[in-house]
Amino acid sequence: MEPAHRYTAELAGDIETAWQDRWDERGTFNADNPVGDFAGPLSEAKPFFLLDMFPYPSGKGLHVGHPLGYIATDTVARFHRMKGENVLYTMGYDAFGLPAEQYAVQTGQHPRITTEQNIANMRRQLRRLGLSHDRRRSLATTDTEYVKWTQWIFLQIFNSWFDETATAPDGSLGAARPIGELEAKLASGEVAVPDGRAWAELDRVERAKVVDSFRLAYVSEAPVNWCPGLGTVLANEEVTADGRSERGNYPVFKRSLRQWMMRITAYGKRLADDLDTIDWPDKVRAMQRNWIGRSEGARVVFPVPGAEGAGAAPRELEVYTTRPDTLFGATFMVVAPEHPILGGTFAGDAQDAEMLTVPAQWPEGTKGAWTGGAASPREAVAAYRAQAASKSEAERADEERVKTGVFTGFFGVDPVNGREIPVFVADYVLWGYGTGAIMAVPAHDDRDWEFARKYELEVIRTIGPAEDPYGHDLSESAYVGDGVAVDSRNDEVSLDGLGKDEAKAAMIAWLEEKGVGRKAVTYRLRDWLFSRQRYWGEPFPIVWDEDGLPHALPEDQLPVELPEVSDYSPRTFDPDDADSEPEAPLGRAEEWVNVELDLGDGPRTYRRETNTMPQWAGSCWYEMRYTDPKNDDALAAPENLAYWMGGREGKESGGTDLYVGGVEHAVLHLLYSRFWQKVLFDLGHVPDAEPYHTLFNQGYVQAYAYTDARGQYVPADEVEGDEIAGFTYRGEPVNREYGKMGKSLKNIVTPDEMYEAYGADVFRVYEMSMGPLDLSRPWETRAVVGSQRFLQRLWRNVVDEETGELTISEGEADLETKRLVARTIADVTVEYENMRVNTAIAKLIVLNNHLTGLEAAPREAVEVLILMVSPVAPHIAEELWMRLGHAESLAREPFPVVADESLLIEETVTAIVQVNGKVRARLEVSPSIGEDELREEALAQGPIVKLLDGRDPLKVIVRAPSLVNVVLPR
Repeated sequence: MEPAHRYTAELAGDIETAWQDRWDERGTFNADNPVGDFAGPLSEAKPFFLLDMFPYPSGKGLHVGHPLGYIATDTVARFHRMKGENVLYTMGYDAFGLPAEQYAVQTGQHPRITTEQNIANMRRQLRRLGLSHDRRRSLATTDTEYVKWTQWIFLQIFNSWFDETATAPDGSLGAARPIGELEAKLASGEVAVPDGRAWAELDRVERAKVVDSFRLAYVSEAPVNWCPGLGTVLANEEVTADGRSERGNYPVFKRSLRQWMMRITAYGKRLADDLDTIDWPDKVRAMQRNWIGRSEGARVVFPVPGAEGAGAAPRELEVYTTRPDTLFGATFMVVAPEHPILGGTFAGDAQDAEMLTVPAQWPEGTKGAWTGGAASPREAVAAYRAQAASKSEAERADEERVKTGVFTGFFGVDPVNGREIPVFVADYVLWGYGTGAIMAVPAHDDRDWEFARKYELEVIRTIGPAEDPYGHDLSESAYVGDGVAVDSRNDEVSLDGLGKDEAKAAMIAWLEEKGVGRKAVTYRLRDWLFSRQRYWGEPFPIVWDEDGLPHALPEDQLPVELPEVSDYSPRTFDPDDADSEPEAPLGRAEEWVNVELDLGDGPRTYRRETNTMPQWAGSCWYEMRYTDPKNDDALAAPENLAYWMGGREGKESGGTDLYVGGVEHAVLHLLYSRFWQKVLFDLGHVPDAEPYHTLFNQGYVQAYAYTDARGQYVPADEVEGDEIAGFTYRGEPVNREYGKMGKSLKNIVTPDEMYEAYGADVFRVYEMSMGPLDLSRPWETRAVVGSQRFLQRLWRNVVDEETGELTISEGEADLETKRLVARTIADVTVEYENMRVNTAIAKLIVLNNHLTGLEAAPREAVEVLILMVSPVAPHIAEELWMRLGHAESLAREPFPVVADESLLIEETVTAIVQVNGKVRARLEVSPSIGEDELREEALAQGPIVKLLDGRDPLKVIVRAPSLVNVVLPR
């Protein structure tokens, strides 16, 4: 018969739900603000603001991989509360998204109903986990009040421009300024009208269009990724290398459409430079720098005789090059298929050839290799552009692809020597990167050399090795190394004999003197496509007048709410129809779209914007709203933002103290959030230019899946066997594979299953003890029992399983126990501080095992152990703390400190940890360390965890205090 007071899953469940109710009733985890609805005395303490990357509320709910980061942040939050800090920790939901809209298309159920049901389920699952959230601050991006402030932020961006001469509050050169300042500078002539006319000569509409062209949020006609299957345009990052949508795997086509854009490129320098001010993983900073793509070089103008371009386009091509020192070796040029110098619409349709402005016949002397057998440049260019229009940007940017193109019939004139060089069109050049045109120097670029060989183009040397400048045979390959300039001179400038940097400087100086080029810094980063042809998203707070001009709605008309519609689907929903026209579902709500408003010049009829914002919008600023979620007058009170997100002692830059999430958001979400933050900072709305001071990327919980002889997946929880004997399902052998969890792989384990089988605390301890938080790890349900035994031993050290009475000793602990307690306090404090929760648990297990071996555990040691366990296993800790006679929650009890430092004075020795006889780790340990403690610490070391990869070792040989040898299973 089961002892009445044994720590079982059933007892754990009763304890956990009871404490979760108590925490909610008492507001145990509420954080105080300096001012406003949540003002209180806790705001006099040091603030600590941490958050998780908030989740999308999926209808599938959570599997055991999802809470890994949440358990870690909860452990950190609880630890910092015990340090006496005022901790802001809550959870929100990134709730606008395509899945709810697609479900609405299929079923007719409003996306809000689906979304709120999913949020309720996830809130239930996360509450059962015991996360110490301030629930008053929880929000969803679909909340009406949240939408209001998302729209308000959009209007701040729309009503701003980037003044390169302005100084940001942190001293950075170039900042967002109110659009009114631009209008004053245009009127005074301080800022020139782009087409050269005087401001006074322009009428009302012309002036408005000039101003609109400077805005940080603007509308542009641009090539976009149109996905008929989803009924919306997609960002480049949402399209796979195969030219299909990441979500749904539908084909994606290039179309030229009018779309809302955000001028994130204006902030390229600050986005790159400020990466040095924040505490982020080097890998993430490198990814952002690569995405921003800062490079130094020159812009060079090549005249193109006979070129008309589109509209008033000049008869010249401007290229950006990082190697202006190689201009003497340029032998061809390449433009993107979308380049205006070609004319046409880049739609790939039958009318394209008629609209092209390229020559109608091949120039005299054109080589056959250039024409490819086409009758004329127009025919060749039209056919090539039609082919390019069907390719995704990822395909076009693939560095492994062979470069191809067709001759346009144009020649560019190299400004350094007057040589006429052919202009090709090729899809590997992208419109929007740089100038959409490049010069090619095949002597010093492998892929350009291949292109030149294919099309019988000249290869002209401009660089050679310093010891033998002409030694490399260019007929065999390009020379891509450094060296000195050769054959690079005209009557006014000579680069010969100069190294790269000196040659670049000399060439740029000459280009600027002659007015045919200038020094330039460019960025790979492009402006942010900010429109979606969807229903389920934030409406733009913009209306359009009869002249086609956009107008911002006044603040008192926010939020603009979505209208009720009967059909959520796109107008055209043939996933394979490239010619289908994007049309947002909002366009059908005629009564909502057409509206009469007085925006200051009398009642007029306007048409609302029918696109909606992308899902990124709501996730760009949620941390700000967490600081003051009930504020009706501002996105957050300045005092609350300054308290939680300003710089302070120990944190040089502002932003949240800790942000935890997956590395998959390393670029886009983080880059977009930083951009919004900087605009709001420039305008004086937030206290710092960076939103997240410290970033931590957790690893992933992965799982084994099993396939039978037919290749079909079988239920992972019904597979038997091991790596040595092999694995079977119902007696038949199966193959094991390793990767993500998924329903189709039949290997999902849900938190609900774990709560029922073991309780939340066991689940929490297991996830945290699986290995270092930043590494991925395999899930193994059978291994959870080890964490359960730890908590059961802890329970027995305090509670008699038969009677429920306390079993502790009230006497003083012996010296050995005192030393171990002191050492554990010191070590666990360091481990928690550095988010090494797995090694903290290993040390707690050692102390717990020591107390188990005593006749009765001393109260002074047990209470310290319970306090140290509480961040990771809070429910059992609270229950034992109460049973020990404490009336108040331990949530804000001081974390233990070592009262007598002399207890820590002990020589250490270096223990060597081997795996299969090879040294893999070293650790400093006490000479008196026991074999069990040394074994636990050795197995918790990162390299050992990685090598074991979730498996149990075949054998562990311990020779305390100096050696551990781990034998891996075969």
